Amino acid sequence: MAFLIPLAASAAAIFVAEMGDKTQLVAMSLATRYRITTVLVGITLATVAVHAASVLIAGVLGLAIPTDWVTLVAGLAFLLFGAWTLRGDELSSKDEERAASRRLSSGLMTVCAVFFIAELGDKTMLATIAVGTQYHWLPVWIGSTVGMVLADGLAIALGAVLGKKLPEHVVRLCAAVAFFAAGAVLTFQGLRMVAA
Repeated sequence: MAFLIPLAASAAAIFVAEMGDKTQLVAMSLATRYRITTVLVGITLATVAVHAASVLIAGVLGLAIPTDWVTLVAGLAFLLFGAWTLRGDELSSKDEERAASRRLSSGLMTVCAVFFIAELGDKTMLATIAVGTQYHWLPVWIGSTVGMVLADGLAIALGAVLGKKLPEHVVRLCAAVAFFAAGAVLTFQGLRMVAA
């Protein structure tokens, strides 16, 4: 149970964070150029690396900052992620050109490199850090990677099946509500702990 709760919490948080995110659009764009399995494997490898760095950062923050303040900051971060999600991310034509121009020797390496660069400093990386300050690093690392790959896999599959633009505003609104709810709970807990 001590492993499953953080695994599920991180998978759910990152799944929600990735909905309508720029990197999800990058994944869909890459899927138009490469086989779906190549894109999924490349995204998985890049996500494993980025989220390993995220949980490392979270571990350092968790050791350096008292738990009550970490909880408060994580709650405020989730509220910020909710606002960020409402604002939305878009894949500009410049982002698409940059993704297309990063041709390496193989499609898999190209997908890994493009997705890794797109994910650095992204909302899902920051959300992984926030969740990682609350739980042990291993289930957060595994859960966040699973949540990310599921969200991007779903986007790629739905994009292929529907063949048109998804209702991004609905996805964005649902993700923002989930972030606001989690942020409110964590902020309330953090304020109670700091005040005690």
